[in-house]
Amino acid sequence: MSIQRVEVDWQMKAECRGPQAVVFFPPSQFERKEDKLQRENRAKEICTECSVRPDCLDYALSIREPHGIWGGLNELERKALLTQHAV
Repeated sequence: MSIQRVEVDWQMKAECRGPQAVVFFPPSQFERKEDKLQRENRAKEICTECSVRPDCLDYALSIREPHGIWGGLNELERKALLTQHAV
């Protein structure tokens, strides 16, 4: 089984699939701080129910994903986690 196929398998099981996926990434235009926090909190709530959350976070960390909520963490939280593990 290829690496790409494994990625697709966990992604197919993700709770963020479908219309709610919009809350996982910032809009293309300006977003107020309050709106960002609300959107991110909603995405993180969805992540708490997701069976593939660890796979999602591992993937985002491995590719240094710079945008969105992955595995229940935003880009700043993932960066802090990577920095913490580098020490």
